[in-house]
Amino acid sequence: MIDNETVENGANSHSDSDEEKEDIKEISNGGSKSADRKHNGNLENGFSGQRPVLRKSPSFMEASQNFVVHSRGGNDRKVLVIYTGGTIGMVKNKNGVLAPQRSIFETLIRTYPQLHSNSLWRMKVSEPGFEPSFFVLPETKDCEACTILYKIIEYDKLIDSSNVTEKEWEKIAIDIKKHYDLFDGFVVLHGTDTLAYTASALSFIFENLGKPVVLTGSQIPIFEPRSDGADNFVSSLIIAGTLHIPEVTIFFGSKLFRGNRTSKISSNAFYAFESPNCDPIVDVGIDFEVNTRIIFKPTVIDRFNVSPKLSKNVGLLRIFPSISGAVIRAFCQPPIEGVVLESYGAGNIPSNRPDVYQEISAAVKRGVIFVNITQCNTGSVSPIYEAGQGLEKLGVVSGYDMTPEAALTKLSYVLAKSEISHEEKKNMMAMNIRGELTRTDVLALPQTHNPKDLQPLDTLAKCFNVELTPSLKDKVFCALLQYATEQNDENTLELLLEMGANVNCQNWEGKTVLHEAVLRGNIRMVECLLKKGANVHLKTKIGETPLLTAIQRNDIEMIQLLVKCGAHLASINTSALAELLLLAARSGSVRKLEALKIAGADLNICDELNHTPLHKAVICKSPKAVEYLVANGASKDAVDFLGNKPIDYAIKTNDPEIINQLR
Repeated sequence: MIDNETVENGANSHSDSDEEKEDIKEISNGGSKSADRKHNGNLENGFSGQRPVLRKSPSFMEASQNFVVHSRGGNDRKVLVIYTGGTIGMVKNKNGVLAPQRSIFETLIRTYPQLHSNSLWRMKVSEPGFEPSFFVLPETKDCEACTILYKIIEYDKLIDSSNVTEKEWEKIAIDIKKHYDLFDGFVVLHGTDTLAYTASALSFIFENLGKPVVLTGSQIPIFEPRSDGADNFVSSLIIAGTLHIPEVTIFFGSKLFRGNRTSKISSNAFYAFESPNCDPIVDVGIDFEVNTRIIFKPTVIDRFNVSPKLSKNVGLLRIFPSISGAVIRAFCQPPIEGVVLESYGAGNIPSNRPDVYQEISAAVKRGVIFVNITQCNTGSVSPIYEAGQGLEKLGVVSGYDMTPEAALTKLSYVLAKSEISHEEKKNMMAMNIRGELTRTDVLALPQTHNPKDLQPLDTLAKCFNVELTPSLKDKVFCALLQYATEQNDENTLELLLEMGANVNCQNWEGKTVLHEAVLRGNIRMVECLLKKGANVHLKTKIGETPLLTAIQRNDIEMIQLLVKCGAHLASINTSALAELLLLAARSGSVRKLEALKIAGADLNICDELNHTPLHKAVICKSPKAVEYLVANGASKDAVDFLGNKPIDYAIKTNDPEIINQLR
């Protein structure tokens, strides 16, 4: 744990910039300064004789642990809000009618103390790197360890959700992709009419999603005196910024639902959405109660990707008693490629209607993919009745308990995948790829361990005469996961996860088991954790990600693995990252420079003196660092605050080796 004195000293490191500027001017002018000037010591590989004595660099361990903290942004969580339109942002026009109006939403948000703290914003403005365009959520007990900053992107043309098409889904997806590395989470403000369709579509478009995307809206505009909008918006910001749920979700009426499990059930109630076959992920009351067991996590080692191409040649066909074969034939004509069939009950259609079977069979033979779902609000299709078994024999795919919105958008997503075969597309429709369905046939298989069997924890609680509350259970599981990781015990780790442990649980410092495994350099355990859904983006209370932990250790192989899984440095404070890079260059640590480069750092980043790492390596006479930087794209033409290039300092210090490298 870093003590306050260390952090404070680190925080003041930038205060010496004016003093350092004078030193650089002395070097540039070829002059001298008194060697007894009050610096912290000689710079390693620095100048000799009458040249100025520059301050000593802190150790890498100290700097890499503290650089997020002393940038004063370590506890910030950034959320991007995409305002697409909808009731939530509407205001009354001159005719007294509610309508979306451009460039009013952000202005009004700044006047609402529940949504923006002007006092906290004024404090943040004085911090290096803070963008004044950000809003600051007021302090709340739900995020005591961090400050939530959010930025709003308002679409040029605000859309009524009833006008949403696949083009709007693609735009939202691409905008999130564009800003993905810069933010910890995302909130999409959207009209309610097609909210479930948009959430379902985005859940399939986003592949290997590792950050929260929360969609919300309201039944009454947020600026009205009696509105559900403010609560929905604030809760969505807290969830997106702090709860680490890497799914596309919908927050509405005090509950967070999986997006592709949700349907709109009311046009006028505040509790307008329901998830009929899947429990809410979060129940919001006095506290945020998170059901960590049902969070859907990526289990492949790959980075986030967007696949926005969707097929428009799909449709929903609802079976009704008097439906004719001619209607089905007309519905399935080209260019239709896929049909979501809404059947009765557990997946039944009339068994005494050969014309209906004949038209479905003919369409299947032409290559149309049929997906069978139930018309009922709850439950699943199942071939337990003769009428349902007939569809299976025709080649109709079971959609199990998918909602109509999820089945339609998934079919659109799958049909657009030109790289896979027709049979693979049918198989994919029956697979659970984003938590959108429950495979009843899979659940029926025998299990080696009952996930709900918590007898060992119950016994432990009885021994100590304590109540096994959900909070205590999480703490015990977290401690046991940490111990299993420390002991490199994969079997115990898997057993704990089966029993309900959260692979992304955090201890009192905010460290996860992934942080611990990275710190110990156990790449096999890290791979195991990543395949179990460990999140590479989680930060400790001082803002340290597993990637920063790997950089501390100069663990190149570990860094490559984490980057492959989507880890990045883009959300780190730029001035803090510049300090770490320049520190590596000043002391000639090629290994640290390599670690930072592989992690995605820009080797041409500048400090407040406009010095690049190459400038620092030249001034501090670090030929190996100069060689590495030049070979890896560092600019030899970058100029500092005096207008000097790196070679100018090499000439002034009369270093022939570095001069040759730069020429």
